[in-house]
Amino acid sequence: MTGVAFGVFVVPDASGREAVVGQVERADRAGLDLVGIQDHPYQRRFLETFSLLAFLAARTSRIRLFPDVANLPLRRPAVLAKAAATIDLLSGGRFELGLGAGAFWEAIGALGGPVRSPGESVEALEEAIAVIRAMWSGERSVSLDGRFYSLASANTGPAPAHDIGIWLGAYGPRMVRLTGRLADGWIPSLPRMPLADVPARQEAIDEAARRAGRDPAQVRRVANVSPGNGFLDGPVEEQVEQLVGLVRELRFEAFVFPLGEDPARDIERLAGEVAPGVRSALGQS
Repeated sequence: MTGVAFGVFVVPDASGREAVVGQVERADRAGLDLVGIQDHPYQRRFLETFSLLAFLAARTSRIRLFPDVANLPLRRPAVLAKAAATIDLLSGGRFELGLGAGAFWEAIGALGGPVRSPGESVEALEEAIAVIRAMWSGERSVSLDGRFYSLASANTGPAPAHDIGIWLGAYGPRMVRLTGRLADGWIPSLPRMPLADVPARQEAIDEAARRAGRDPAQVRRVANVSPGNGFLDGPVEEQVEQLVGLVRELRFEAFVFPLGEDPARDIERLAGEVAPGVRSALGQS
């Protein structure tokens, strides 16, 4: 992706599955860059996210797909790495891995998953990143010894078609620092995270990256946005102005929008008016 990227957040509604597929196909045809699918396996009304992402990869040709974000406590990281690499290979390198530490712990526990404290969930996520990257490494076998996840002379592979980005849904101080140290992207939701709080989080990511010997520019800044109450819900010109501000002032590089009551209209307006307007204002082709 070059320039500011735009995408849609599609609800994996099982009862409306044909509409779900149609929305993603329309986004692909319209020239959007990203499709994010939430991952809540305990939600009875939702399709299973990775099965859906694989199906969508087969029904599209150019758009990038990612879980927004994968529910780590209910997905063993070694197998998660294999699923991600498989979709990436079959899609020609169009998969990214959004990853979260976990939430809704009661629901996770009801499905037999671990119920972790905030500190444990961050530690487990750090170990999981190491496992996932080891499984993509191309090494014949790898061993890792962690508190939550381990590998014992495990066979790796397959290697993905491209260097899959690990994008973290992060809000708290430890998670934000972890993003700077180890991740390839940051995916907060706005304005769930107030805009006034973003600069401090961005600086914390940058500082953690520098301390780890990384260039902060290696961390892609992607925002899930929820329009409403004057935020990205006005005329196209006003949306463009606000998005340009989010790029210039808050340093975001990509935006993922939910779809409303008329998904076709939302997709066409985002792809045909909002995205070109933002890119033009920023001097991007």
